[in-house]
Amino acid sequence: MSLTLADAIERHILALLEESGEAALQRVDLARHYDCAPSQINYVLSTRFSPERGFVTVSRRGGGGYIRIVRSVEPELPQMAAMLRRSQSGIAEAGAVAIIARCNASGWLGEREAQILMSMVRRDVLDLPLPERDLLRARLLAAALLAVSQGR
Repeated sequence: MSLTLADAIERHILALLEESGEAALQRVDLARHYDCAPSQINYVLSTRFSPERGFVTVSRRGGGGYIRIVRSVEPELPQMAAMLRRSQSGIAEAGAVAIIARCNASGWLGEREAQILMSMVRRDVLDLPLPERDLLRARLLAAALLAVSQGR
């Protein structure tokens, strides 16, 4: 069976995650290693390392597109909160909703807590232009996750 480029990149990142629990990489370096465009790296990150699939991805702008990925199969709330706080690009509504849903499914958040957080991160509630909206959403979600983790 022949691996696609996306499969090879995914395996590479998963191997990094297995070593230390998180992967820190630069898009440009990974693209150079696989002789592909950085947009192909973005595709793999968005489709295979999304919150819906159990990953938290934090991106820093500039300097080649630095990316940090953490697997959150069983969400570690303090770790997710710290990554969200460090994020320079924030988090989109869909990513925040996916994190909240995973925390609810794993038992970290009750149904009522999840609904409150879901309403808090909505685009129409955070009526700000981008990127401020995504940055504020990341800070709010980080604060809420940290508060929940300290209350357990």
